[in-house]
Amino acid sequence: MITELLFLIAGFLLLIYGAGWLVDGSVSLARKHNVSDLAIGLTIVAFGTSMPEFVVNLFASLNGHSGIVLGNIIGSNNFNLFVILGITAIISPLAVQSVTVWKEIPFSLIAAFALLVVANLFPFGDLLVITRTESLFLLFLFLVFLYYIYVQMKKLPAETDTSAAKVFTTAKTWIFIVGGLALLISGGRLVVSNAVEIATRLGVSQKVIGLTIVAAGTSLPELVTSVTAALKKNSDIAVGNIIGSNIFNICLILGTSAMISPVQYDPAFNTDTVLLIFGTLLLFVAMFSGRRKKLDRWEGFVLLSCYSGYTIYLLT
Repeated sequence: MITELLFLIAGFLLLIYGAGWLVDGSVSLARKHNVSDLAIGLTIVAFGTSMPEFVVNLFASLNGHSGIVLGNIIGSNNFNLFVILGITAIISPLAVQSVTVWKEIPFSLIAAFALLVVANLFPFGDLLVITRTESLFLLFLFLVFLYYIYVQMKKLPAETDTSAAKVFTTAKTWIFIVGGLALLISGGRLVVSNAVEIATRLGVSQKVIGLTIVAAGTSLPELVTSVTAALKKNSDIAVGNIIGSNIFNICLILGTSAMISPVQYDPAFNTDTVLLIFGTLLLFVAMFSGRRKKLDRWEGFVLLSCYSGYTIYLLT
């Protein structure tokens, strides 16, 4: 048990340093190519911080662990939405662009609804299964999202303060991005594998492991990256990272997992998926309460309170 705890701490350290490198490299890339921080957050940062979920789900899907596959995706998305955005908003209120309010948040809501529909639409006997055919629909949504980002990158100017920006050389920029991703992935794997080992020794079920330890562990890159971005006043990366990661998780990662092996869906996950839909709607409504298009500190506290209640429900 002591060995696992030491590896767990090592994983946290890799995540912290990797997040710092990734944010610095991504901001530099945005400045150099006149691309908005929001677009970078929704693509490079979101994909990079979603890699731990992808790696975990790849192995879980190959070994037929549907509870881990679904718990990781749904649990990570809820953790991203309620905990990470909540903590980030408390650290520094997050200004949200109009395009995020009216397009990215609704798209993440569509992705959550799509998960609920494909999981419950066509039962196989007494079982609910996300089939390979349904995975194609999720992957199609992901391609639509990528096309949308491509269009936005052409239309949306870089709304950034270049006077205070860190702009590295091209080589150093990519060293930071690739090195940050490598540290994040390595750290995420260390955290998850050792956390799961500790939980398994304590006799925790696969579903609870997926929704709690695995979900929180694979979301640590998003947590550290968004907090780091918030501390550096990069709200677009902090918000884009979360929204983009949630879309990546459902459309790309779950779609790929179901393509590898159809995923058996436990109806008990409907409660967690409905919570995700509720949280996304809550985020949308928050854009019109208090200061418009800004996630304020009190709204961050509301998100954290909702997740605390959910965790108590889940464990009891």
